[in-house]
Amino acid sequence: MKIVSIVGARPQFIKAAVVSRSLRAKPGISEVLIHTGQHYDDNMSEVFFRELDIPRPDYNLFVGSASHGVQTGRMLEGIERVLLVEAPDWVVVYGDTNSTVAGAMAACKLQIPTAHVEAGMRSFCCQPEEINRVWTDHASTQLFAPTEAAVANLGREGIGAPKVHLVGDVMYDAWLYYAERAALRSHMLDRLGVVAKAYLLVTLHRAENTDCRAHLRALTDALREIAAEFPVIFPLHPRTRKSLANAGLLDRLSSSAQLIEPVGYLDLMALESNARLIATDSGGVQREAFFARVPCVTLRDETEWVELAQAGWIQLVSPARGGAAIASALREMLSSVPLPLDLPFSDGHTADRIRDAIWSATPADRLPTGTCDSAASALAGVSGQAFPDKH
Repeated sequence: MKIVSIVGARPQFIKAAVVSRSLRAKPGISEVLIHTGQHYDDNMSEVFFRELDIPRPDYNLFVGSASHGVQTGRMLEGIERVLLVEAPDWVVVYGDTNSTVAGAMAACKLQIPTAHVEAGMRSFCCQPEEINRVWTDHASTQLFAPTEAAVANLGREGIGAPKVHLVGDVMYDAWLYYAERAALRSHMLDRLGVVAKAYLLVTLHRAENTDCRAHLRALTDALREIAAEFPVIFPLHPRTRKSLANAGLLDRLSSSAQLIEPVGYLDLMALESNARLIATDSGGVQREAFFARVPCVTLRDETEWVELAQAGWIQLVSPARGGAAIASALREMLSSVPLPLDLPFSDGHTADRIRDAIWSATPADRLPTGTCDSAASALAGVSGQAFPDKH
């Protein structure tokens, strides 16, 4: 059995690290890895392949940065070319990026069975990530859901067994596998001069925040206010750095918070594990915060990880509410005691369950879960019918 796996961004590298290890350990399975090049510099791409022992990509499309349409179109063209050459039995895609939807679309057009890892996640808003999730779920043939809530979301859209599998969260597999390595290898706290459980860690990369100057101003005001009382560590995504600079906010923020270059997975794990509080707009970092048992302020209107919000592990605050509201939420969570929560994210064997389901799939299991019409219908149900203005 030949499987083509498609990655392109940081969260996908982490998920693919554990899934690829499992696939390649199974006699009879060969894997071909495509890197779209969505994340392409050393801090956002190469470091993950080095640290996580991910096999080198068989194909790198070097797509780079562009608008959503241009980037996705270039990926679609490149992935289709590879799939025609490799003729795989399966395509595996991860998460909710442009690499995800381009991979699913190319496979769907060529009638190649597609497995979606981290299926069924919904934030019920009209963000680009939500559109990518919905379309990919309806175009894929096997859906691997991390939580019961994700399974229920798919059920409401008309997709259920035997196409849907509750397998757990592959990111938790990675957390368990790499935690000891991060503790031994990372020296980030010493390098930054901070003390464990005595700093706020911030990550920010979503277009809804980086492309909105009002949001950036509110976040800058809040972080400057908190930094006067508590150290703030902020690894800057390239998009975020550029947006802050264009808005004239970079120097203002750097005078208060400790702004650093993006870090690899092991260093980020160390920073997450030792933080007192995490503030982020990343879906992955939200649950990594929970894995580390660190409270989190989610800088968005909504979250896909509703269980964490219900138990108090994350608190939502929209940057549209302004700097004072963000600062208030940060202070509240600094003193919070979340409810005990033992979520069935995984037991460290999610990747094996994904591999085994693909390996044992019957011909009927390889039929599409839905159609373009069903995907369009599901997208129409996403709350909000247009993208928010950029302010």
